[in-house]
Amino acid sequence: MDFVPEGFTEGERARLAPHFTNLDGPVFALVNLPEVVKGALFARYSRSAKSLRRLFLDEFDREGAGQPLAAPSEAAVGRAEALYERVFLEYGDDSVAQLGGVHLACEQVSQPLAKAIEWGRLAAYLEQSTRYIAYTDRPGGGYRYHRDPELLASVHGEAYTAAMDRLFDVYCELLEPLRAHLDATLPAEADPAARRRAVRALALDLMRGLLPAGTVSNVGVFASPQAYEQMVMRLRAHPLPEARAYAELINTQLQQVIP
Repeated sequence: MDFVPEGFTEGERARLAPHFTNLDGPVFALVNLPEVVKGALFARYSRSAKSLRRLFLDEFDREGAGQPLAAPSEAAVGRAEALYERVFLEYGDDSVAQLGGVHLACEQVSQPLAKAIEWGRLAAYLEQSTRYIAYTDRPGGGYRYHRDPELLASVHGEAYTAAMDRLFDVYCELLEPLRAHLDATLPAEADPAARRRAVRALALDLMRGLLPAGTVSNVGVFASPQAYEQMVMRLRAHPLPEARAYAELINTQLQQVIP
């Protein structure tokens, strides 16, 4: 599989190891963290260009100072709770409510009620938002789009990379002029900082129509073992080679927490 590995120092790896099942690959599970911290990490994930592990180091484990953590600090939990409140109240985004989980017992229920409770086999998903993240960076020296090894090795490989690079080049070239145009033409607001965020989000919203289907993003998942089992089987049977490869990566990480 082709992905850009992320480098961590030895101290960072020591801080990450108790909480992530994998420090090198693109698929990993979270362990030994309170639900509020895991949910807040995913909520922050959708509006950040950083990886989840980097977010944890930079924003939720700043007191770690290179030491491995047995449990997150009270400060980390406090920041997580504050982030939930801000996303709910300032942005009105209730999708983050899907990202924390509780084990709940419902005792002495009737069979009709039991079936009603068990009706769904659902999961919660949170994808990195192209409305809040600019796709102008080039991690590993290339734009953020999928590079299938078989395609790149074929006679179409050169044409594919040239077309994708040009799409991202145009995206980068137009983003700032569009933002400046919106800034100059949209009405003023009482809160200048809120207006700047709104103008940036609108510019990104308009420009993301240029981003091709091969654009890569981060996806957080919260699901039951049964839902994951169905996911792995579905991905293993998928015609897309990338999906089949990710099925094995996902299964490998899940085996560490729900074998």
